[in-house]
Amino acid sequence: MAESFDLKASVSLGVVPTHIKFVGGLCPDESGRLPRGEDGRLLAVSETAALLEQSAVKFTSVQVSVFPGIEPADNDEMLEGLKALGLEVYLIIMVGGADPMKPEDEDKVVSMLVDGLSLAKKHGIAQVASTSIEEWMQAGAQPKEGAAFDAAVAQNVKVHTRAVREADLLESSVKAWHIEFLRGIEFQTFTDIGKAWTFVKAANAELGTTFFKVMVDAAHCGDSVLNIPENEAIIDEIAAADALGMFHASAKTTRGCLTTDDGWIGALLAACAKTGKLEVVLVEVFHHEDPALEGLRQADVGHGIDTRDGRSYTATVVDGIENTARRLNNLVARGLLS
Repeated sequence: MAESFDLKASVSLGVVPTHIKFVGGLCPDESGRLPRGEDGRLLAVSETAALLEQSAVKFTSVQVSVFPGIEPADNDEMLEGLKALGLEVYLIIMVGGADPMKPEDEDKVVSMLVDGLSLAKKHGIAQVASTSIEEWMQAGAQPKEGAAFDAAVAQNVKVHTRAVREADLLESSVKAWHIEFLRGIEFQTFTDIGKAWTFVKAANAELGTTFFKVMVDAAHCGDSVLNIPENEAIIDEIAAADALGMFHASAKTTRGCLTTDDGWIGALLAACAKTGKLEVVLVEVFHHEDPALEGLRQADVGHGIDTRDGRSYTATVVDGIENTARRLNNLVARGLLS
């Protein structure tokens, strides 16, 4: 481990441990059980502990995916195990097998969301996130535009505000729900920050709050049709409306080592910092051989490139954590972040 150093920025720095793979790492098996190592510990917990031990800078938060069908005892063990490491835990609520833009799927999507939100309440979690505005990797799906896009936004507002009310979320530990859009290929309609902001703005207007936030994921922004200045302008608008959410430091296309980001992480992290509303920064790296992402690799071979340069995935993520911490410290030194 390199010589230790302190994070000087007043933000929560953390990690999304997707590098352990969804299949065999984060997803439940056929019995609903989460993967464990030879020592019997849940992999999400043991790998996060390894990152803490090896990182030269202390990080303070972790964001983990929770899926429908996980054995409740395993969910409890994972979340309490991560808390026992001294970390604040955030959730990514996963939904699947239903399209939130279709009225006929509304009940199914709401049920999955409420289950995840109830888990967050049970464990006193303050921040949740989801990619629940569109179904992932739907072959043959076409982008919704014009009146069809407006209808998709309206249906999403109905689904998500209904989930908030049914979970009684506004009277709970949960203080914000961060909405993540995805790149084209993964999504077809909500594929850039402006479209995500259209939904979040409408959902907040319906609730009369700023409960919903837009997650700024540098990878998805970089793979969208909008350039850096266009993303920066929308970030300013979102922050002015108090709807700026978490920031994912993740590299476009490869989703691997942060050195493959082609400048997007630095530019958008600085843009978020300048608003004065940046609170959470999470490092996210994906495994280039995760079976769950085979469809994405087939659609874009860039996603399957091994960017580790001889390192383990643990070492690659540690490098990303340390790199991001130094970026944040230098934003403080330059007067762009408190």
